Amino acid sequence: MSKERYIEAKQRWAEKQKARGVTRRAVASADRLPPGQKLTQGFPVLDLGVQPDIPHSGWALILDGLVEKPVTLSWDDFHGLPQVDDVSDFHCVTTWSKYDCRWGGVAFTTLYELVQPKTEAQFVYFTSYDGYSTNVPLAQCLDDDVLVATSFDGGPIPREHGGPARVIIPKLYAWKGAKFIKGLTFLAEDKLGFWEVRGYSNTADPWTEDRYA
Repeated sequence: MSKERYIEAKQRWAEKQKARGVTRRAVASADRLPPGQKLTQGFPVLDLGVQPDIPHSGWALILDGLVEKPVTLSWDDFHGLPQVDDVSDFHCVTTWSKYDCRWGGVAFTTLYELVQPKTEAQFVYFTSYDGYSTNVPLAQCLDDDVLVATSFDGGPIPREHGGPARVIIPKLYAWKGAKFIKGLTFLAEDKLGFWEVRGYSNTADPWTEDRYA
């Protein structure tokens, strides 16, 4: 399926769900499995129809925007930073969830400390090597389970799942965790990302079924 057909299909799917009356809940669920989700033992592949092949020698992570110390990290630079392991659940807006995903990489808080965002920075805009983008409030990125991951289940993240590096933000729907991550830009004003401008929720809270704008 081409990138354009994939995008059209996802937009139609969102429109059908809205037509069915799927709206944000007034009270958040306290269950581990968010409302409207089904558990899977597999790991479905969803992307823009483009899976860039990025060698470690050509990969870089750009940290810029409203920061005191902008930096571009090579693969070796990135792995020279403190590494963490974290186990979290993964919730896709297309109604599947996967429990106990084991990720390894660099905590967002480590990157935050490295670049020292200015006080006016309130949002993070993520960009990817496949042309993808998404946006998250800075405060939510500072949770201790948010990271830029380079390993999954003890091995390198497969290309189809966003390798060599992707963002993991477990408390939000997974489209907020950009695959093939290339850049993190700190902003004072919110800037909508790829799916956000196409009708998906800007806040993406799985426990209130906040799927669509």
